[in-house]
Amino acid sequence: MHELALCESIMEIVEEEARRRSFSKVRTVCLEIGALSHVDAEAIKFCFPVVAARTMADGALLEIVELAGAAWCIACSRRVEISQRYAPCPCCGSYKLQVTAGVEMRLKELEID
Repeated sequence: MHELALCESIMEIVEEEARRRSFSKVRTVCLEIGALSHVDAEAIKFCFPVVAARTMADGALLEIVELAGAAWCIACSRRVEISQRYAPCPCCGSYKLQVTAGVEMRLKELEID
């Protein structure tokens, strides 16, 4: 389960921001997770409270914004939404797609005290 390691990395980012901006309590952590990122949002929700325990984010609300996958279809020259890699173009059926969005995971926002 690599989501535990991802949550540990999220906490490292939070702690670095706390040092830079001098805050001591995190109320909400907002993440963006792309549909094609191979990150299990449910596993993140499970792991986050464990990693955040006894830190400045202990008890923080975790918000996850799921981002759709998108690709450029080389065959029909359209931007299309896809739910998984190697899916065919929903417009023309071609498999010649270049993924353009949905692979990211980022810490979007922190609500702090």
